Amino acid sequence: MIDHSPSSNLNSGALAGIVAAPATRVVALLALCAAYIQGPLNKIFDFNGALAEMEHFGLHPAGFFAVAVITFELAASAMVVSGFLRWIGALALAIFTLLATFIALRFWEMPDGMDRMMATNAFFEHLGLAGAFIIVATMDLTKVARK
Repeated sequence: MIDHSPSSNLNSGALAGIVAAPATRVVALLALCAAYIQGPLNKIFDFNGALAEMEHFGLHPAGFFAVAVITFELAASAMVVSGFLRWIGALALAIFTLLATFIALRFWEMPDGMDRMMATNAFFEHLGLAGAFIIVATMDLTKVARK
């Protein structure tokens, strides 16, 4: 049963105020970009590990790809969080996520077992993440179109 009492409207109004607050938006965008901030920082602090990761996925020259990925992820994340050409950063991260997902999480090639199950879950989580970036881009573009 849905509560339509005045106190219910007051609570939903308060919740809407919290959810719509600029600070909430920044925290949500940071959370959305968290993997694209944490990953490059790990690569910077363990560059040999970054090179090994590029080699593992057959990306040569590994040094070029490691630097390109670090730069791309940090720059696109900064665009999304700051709002500067947010839609471009969000679409770029959506495309990057889809490409990386099909390169790194090829669960359909794995034998049955825990590793396949984990890769399958991660694959679909990444599809959701790409979808969230597309929603961010859509919201930014439609905001621009309404002005």
